[in-house]
Amino acid sequence: MTELAHMHKDLEELKRDVSLIKHILSQEGAFTKEAKKRLADARKTQDSEYVRLG
Repeated sequence: MTELAHMHKDLEELKRDVSLIKHILSQEGAFTKEAKKRLADARKTQDSEYVRLG
């Protein structure tokens, strides 16, 4: 599998995971203050700061 195809497959899997998480959270109610803070912090993080796993 080419690198690009592998990355595409990984992104599609991540999109499904995020969709599932959003669905679960929507069933449980609103984010907690801590979850909102962590989400805001994560959105500020530059991609280059993340550790490559593969």
